Amino acid sequence: MKRERVTIHDIAKMLNITASTVSRALKNHPRISEETKKEVQKVALKLNYQPNHIAAALRNGKSNILGIIVPWADRSFFSSAIRGIEEIANRSNYNVMICQTYEDPNKEIGSVEALLNARVDGIIVSHSKNALNFDHLFKIKERGIPLILFDRSKEELEVSHVVIDDFLGAYKATEHLIQQGCKRIAHFTNIKKISIYKERLRGYREALLNNGLLYDESLVVESDLQLEDGRNSMIHLLKLKDIPDAVFSASAYAILGALLVLKEHGIKIPDEVALVGFANESLMSFTEPSLSTVEQHSMRIGNAAAEIFLDEVLESSKKSGAIKKFIPQKIVLTPELIIRQSSLKKPI
Repeated sequence: MKRERVTIHDIAKMLNITASTVSRALKNHPRISEETKKEVQKVALKLNYQPNHIAAALRNGKSNILGIIVPWADRSFFSSAIRGIEEIANRSNYNVMICQTYEDPNKEIGSVEALLNARVDGIIVSHSKNALNFDHLFKIKERGIPLILFDRSKEELEVSHVVIDDFLGAYKATEHLIQQGCKRIAHFTNIKKISIYKERLRGYREALLNNGLLYDESLVVESDLQLEDGRNSMIHLLKLKDIPDAVFSASAYAILGALLVLKEHGIKIPDEVALVGFANESLMSFTEPSLSTVEQHSMRIGNAAAEIFLDEVLESSKKSGAIKKFIPQKIVLTPELIIRQSSLKKPI
């Protein structure tokens, strides 16, 4: 049989005191004697009493829980961003609840529902790249719950977001390859036309044109940018009459796939084909040769997202006749090009 949840009324009945006294004792209220507090704690432990945080949130209008939704918690970019969020949130006595979508829009919708049901005080999201409908995110706004986007933004939502300058990161990566003497530079982009990949493609194209090189659409390969996609994209490029002398990928995993194919074909990196990826996943520095990449400063992104959440909560709590409307913030961080062996053909 299902065991009934122990409540403060059960503890009160055993000790022959009021439920309000039990509640105050559990909260270490100064008006409750130390003896009563000890007795309440002893019985609570014996009955395995667990506070009902959702009920408390309903009463107080505050749960002190911050929801986080990411595609993958085990990717170093997202795990570092989560750490950055936690670092700031924990200082203000907020706990975090993390949901993964695995790029599945339906899981993302379910995650939003679960967090709303848990009465979280705010939600920080990096939405699925496969999401086409954002009604579930609009729902968060309609509930008056702070919503902050990071990495992947959606201007139509008119909410705060924290991103890096994807255009600049791609421009720096492509220009570096040009400075290394590369003239036929391919680009791996995502088949889903979300903003970050559009901006990385635009940065790649502008760097070519500004340095006197032609933009060749046959060198732009679309995929989901996973490891196997990178392999297939590189195999496709090697079948061209004139193979590229460099590849700039909009993701870390796709460039790793390209590296594996080049090594299997005995093609020297970077002498014959130079490589640069995007997102400084930990594996990038351990490959042979080590992979050049664009650092997104994910820890700082997480810090900034959590700070915006706290700003919004603080602003909403100010009452001067009426609650002031929070103005969404847009924070754009500057990316850093990390040059390693895979692209370094000559000294800088």
